[in-house]
Amino acid sequence: MFGPHLLIGKQPRKELMSAPDPVAAPLRLLHTMLRVRDLDTSLGFYLRLMGMSLLRREHYPDGRFTLAFVGYGDERSQAVLELTHNWDRDVYERGDAYGHVALAVADVHLTCAQLAAAGVKIVRKPGHMQHIADDRSAPQKIAFVEDPDGYRIELVEVAQAPGAA
Repeated sequence: MFGPHLLIGKQPRKELMSAPDPVAAPLRLLHTMLRVRDLDTSLGFYLRLMGMSLLRREHYPDGRFTLAFVGYGDERSQAVLELTHNWDRDVYERGDAYGHVALAVADVHLTCAQLAAAGVKIVRKPGHMQHIADDRSAPQKIAFVEDPDGYRIELVEVAQAPGAA
């Protein structure tokens, strides 16, 4: 375990907060994998509607699956999404452990309007979070949409989206 995710009350356990051995510690987050029913439909969503780029696509005929890596920048420096399509399976149960993927946007209302016009399901309309974290002066503006497989994507309004000019 590398992260302080076991909690006692609201405080992380002290033994998990100490620095790990640098030889064994991960260097950075590489990707998050999502299983998709239809790779082309999912690629259309993430490339055309979310503005990501297809970074690479790998076919594994012996394993009967294809991987597509998408993101906003070079994999060598930024975390990306790995879309996994298993050729012989088209039904998955997400379970209740999965939460969402979060993306920064410059204007959450405009982004949702454009996505809704493209037929994307908006599952939480744009607006301020109900609660304010104790280290913030104002609530964040957020919204949630669903990708073609029903995965939730949180849109978080930031002053300027990373990579924006």
